[in-house]
Amino acid sequence: MSRLTVYPDTSADAPILDTCDAAEIAKTLAKIDVQFERWPAEAVLAADADDAAVMAAYAGAIDRLKAEGGYQAVDVVRMAPDNPQKEMLRRKFLSEHRHAEDEVRFFVEGEGLFCLREAGKVHMVLCEAGDLISVPAGIRHWFDMGPAPRFTAIRLFTNPEGWVAQYTDDPIADAYPRLEPQKLDHMTA
Repeated sequence: MSRLTVYPDTSADAPILDTCDAAEIAKTLAKIDVQFERWPAEAVLAADADDAAVMAAYAGAIDRLKAEGGYQAVDVVRMAPDNPQKEMLRRKFLSEHRHAEDEVRFFVEGEGLFCLREAGKVHMVLCEAGDLISVPAGIRHWFDMGPAPRFTAIRLFTNPEGWVAQYTDDPIADAYPRLEPQKLDHMTA
């Protein structure tokens, strides 16, 4: 279930907000110019579906987003628990960074945790299949795919080069809950 947990950016001891209501998530994130929408992730994808099949299944939504946002490049990112690079990739995305362009993701399978630091708060957004999130250029954030990652997401870029991060070298991500069963329970406290 999609979830937003908001903390002060000075402490992860007690959340300011904890909600699974999609309308409340969208309203709260809109205050920091982050777009959040719930879409039906209705396409049934075969376990061995390739990237072209994923993009074909969501061609209408991709075309709409490209027209609205001027996106030039589209790809599919997948992560499975048996990926031999999962630990290295998790560490890479867990480092706080920003981008010179919007970061747009539509989750078609699985889940991932976007953590956004803006306006004196850390907004932790647990995205799942059917969630669209668009993080504006310049917002400091990190992404946690968990120790046993499983997700498929469609990514859209205005930069044809794709994902390019500018790391902040701030260790803030280490102070907040991660996408792990024992730590997600803490998010509900």
